[in-house]
Amino acid sequence: MKILLIEDEKALSDSILSYLREEGHTCELASDFKSAGLKTDLYSYDCLVVDITLPGGSGLEIIRELKKKGSEAGIIIISAKNSLDDKISGLDLGADDYLTKPFHLSELNSRIKSIIRRRTFKGSKEIVFNEISMIPEEMQVMVGKKQIVLTKKEFDLLLFFISNKNRVITKESIAEHLWGDNMDTADSFDFIYSHIKNLRKKLIEKGSEDYIQTVYGMGYKFSEK
Repeated sequence: MKILLIEDEKALSDSILSYLREEGHTCELASDFKSAGLKTDLYSYDCLVVDITLPGGSGLEIIRELKKKGSEAGIIIISAKNSLDDKISGLDLGADDYLTKPFHLSELNSRIKSIIRRRTFKGSKEIVFNEISMIPEEMQVMVGKKQIVLTKKEFDLLLFFISNKNRVITKESIAEHLWGDNMDTADSFDFIYSHIKNLRKKLIEKGSEDYIQTVYGMGYKFSEK
């Protein structure tokens, strides 16, 4: 999943980013109010982890602006302030959860997964699309009763497709979701074609229908024909 951490405390942000990346998430960092605003304007995320007190502004204002724009990203507030007012304000603005520093990184990761399941897959740990089933927390994919071995990027790509089934997804959106803002320096999207080709081949070899449709001039759609 693609996560934006908005946190100015370097030691904490480094440990959070390292932990979440090891857990398989694509993570980016904004260390102040201005950079957070720029990233949320330019990119979309599955979940944001937002500190309330930031250089240049308040994390609550970032949440307020996201909700005005109709963002569907999950939001977890983290703050050193053990204040009921802060918690209520954040939740009233539309945040999903609240953690008071210090906290265990495993708890943060668990809450992120819970929010994404609730928002994207109605709380289910197993995601099913016809004969394809996925258990994200176990990195498991099945076609019927046959298990498929996918690379991390192939798994993330399939999950992204199923999460956005029946929608046209641009190559730019796929690249941004899988690689984050590192894609700004990419010369082409040839590597996306390779990942899609490999994913399609593995699914079909296990007996899946070919749901990956090329929408010429636009991108791809994961849908029944």
